Amino acid sequence: MQSDRSSKPERRSRQDYNVCEFRDWACQGRQESIVGRGRCAGQHGGELGIAEPDELDVTLVNIMEKVINDEDAELGEGIIHHEEGIDFIPANIELAGLETALVNVMSRETILRQYLNSVKGEYDFAIIDCMPSLGMITINALVAADSVLIPVEAAYLPVKGLQQLIKTIGRVHRKLNPALDIMGILLTKVDRRTNFARDISAQIREVYGNRVHIFENCIPLSVKAAETTAEGKASIFMIQRGLWQAATIH
Repeated sequence: MQSDRSSKPERRSRQDYNVCEFRDWACQGRQESIVGRGRCAGQHGGELGIAEPDELDVTLVNIMEKVINDEDAELGEGIIHHEEGIDFIPANIELAGLETALVNVMSRETILRQYLNSVKGEYDFAIIDCMPSLGMITINALVAADSVLIPVEAAYLPVKGLQQLIKTIGRVHRKLNPALDIMGILLTKVDRRTNFARDISAQIREVYGNRVHIFENCIPLSVKAAETTAEGKASIFMIQRGLWQAATIH
């Protein structure tokens, strides 16, 4: 989330805009697109990782549990302020257990939206990173979002799951969140040297191009991007001749 605590002339016209960045079987493409979008919102790069997420006192799970129990969360509770202008709320393995707890909760699909509505006045954008599943946590993210960005690896299995995902987004749009739309499909881990990647990319554009916006630029298969993620360092992506090239910030 981009903080609005620093002084600036005026707020942007697209105030309080929530983007749900959705699923990808390949973590590299999803993580780089999310971190890249977050840094662009904050106009800086930097390391956003947490060394020991399981040892955090407050995570997204604790905040959502307070919403479920009708308890008020303190202003800024659980929000980590990054020095480069980005605020974020971390999650850990406990988030998987919250799926079960949500089964018997009243209005369980709107828990995340209720919390975001209480803090969105402090921010211009909120980017929600979703796990590769269609469970209740993901439904919460779709109900809370204004738009969905879908990273898709240029491979067979992710493309197979894309149709079911688009159907789910359509159902959420019709029944729970009429304002929800699809921002577009972002191809990730594209190896342009292979015919297979080119064929998959062409297939996605042919099948979905007339219904969903597909970004012209893509995230290429990059060993350097994977290395910087493993090392906990930031990587910034620059567009050059239509391709994304990774560069490490030291």
